[in-house]
Amino acid sequence: MFSPSRSSLKGSVKRQALYACSTCTPEGEEPAGICLACSYECHGSHKLFELYTKRNFRCDCGNSKFKNLECKLLPEKGKLNSGNKYNDNFFGLYCICKRPYPDPEDEIPDEMIQCVVCEDWFHGRHLGAIPPESGDFQEMVCQACMKRCSFLWAYAAQLAVPTVTKIITAEDDGVLNVDGTEDQKVIKAENGTNNHESIPEESILEKGKVIREENKTEQVDEPSTSSGSESDLQTVSMNEHQNTESHSVCKLQDLKTKKYVKQDTATYWPHNWRNKLCTCSDCMKMYADLEILFLTDEYDTVLAYENKGKSDQGTDRRDPLMDTLNSMNRVQQVELICEYNDLKTELKDYLRRFADEGTVVKREDIQQFFEEFQSRKRRRLDGMQYYCS
Repeated sequence: MFSPSRSSLKGSVKRQALYACSTCTPEGEEPAGICLACSYECHGSHKLFELYTKRNFRCDCGNSKFKNLECKLLPEKGKLNSGNKYNDNFFGLYCICKRPYPDPEDEIPDEMIQCVVCEDWFHGRHLGAIPPESGDFQEMVCQACMKRCSFLWAYAAQLAVPTVTKIITAEDDGVLNVDGTEDQKVIKAENGTNNHESIPEESILEKGKVIREENKTEQVDEPSTSSGSESDLQTVSMNEHQNTESHSVCKLQDLKTKKYVKQDTATYWPHNWRNKLCTCSDCMKMYADLEILFLTDEYDTVLAYENKGKSDQGTDRRDPLMDTLNSMNRVQQVELICEYNDLKTELKDYLRRFADEGTVVKREDIQQFFEEFQSRKRRRLDGMQYYCS
């Protein structure tokens, strides 16, 4: 028996399975998404698009986007869910090609991969970078999201699968021509940093010539006396350490001191790559401005969602009957087992009728079954002898 949707009662859900109903909201209407419970209870005979999972979404079933439908689980709902985000997926269209999936006109076998940022689905061949053959990656960020979140290219040089590194050859104006493209640019190291140990001299290629660029360092004022005391030297050393430490707080700034490549492609990321993103105050503000704070949440991933589902299933496998039996005496155990077997048999026969007819089991059907079952149980008890004849 289905209970009212959590996304309706508690607001947006961190991550949940969603559907779109083309019967109620066809193309041309406003996009809307419904939860799993409403897909059964309110749209059982409708044409639905499975959207897999979306983050921070609240079920739209029965709100103002549905002109002739009232949600059976929670009739009173807000008119709109302003926090929800929609895309072409809600009309059964995916990727930059805006095609359905499966596509009856597409003869090329190709897997669909979901972008972890925009949550749209893409054909592997339309991502500008072929997915790793081994499939050894956890998440993908599409071209458009890499362009919008361009700071990720600094991380891609070390974390992406495969890492976005190229053999650099002499080219004019720092532009690489790799694989026949001209839009891949070398981002040169930033100067003026105090982190001397982590920044070696960079070999910068310019018009076919190698030019050595010296690291620019800040000079530390020497002690006022030529004899400089030991405490003065310690103070200078401590200041140098603090300057170096303060610069290395931001992982992203450290990565930007090295060369990296920007491309017009998607990127593929390994397990736990999010844990390596910088979480300093400046970076967190940047994530908030880009509306991607979820990248710092390890429980936002689809993998975490699936693992939680497996864990819940493992918990559900515990037999509540056995737990109850262990707390009873022998007579109570026999009585409970008999009642359980009766309920199991009658419920199975009752549900078989719906399966044979191809109809959806509704809440009122289940309520009717248990009312009739309780009535039959009372009749059986009334006819029992409680004394020896």
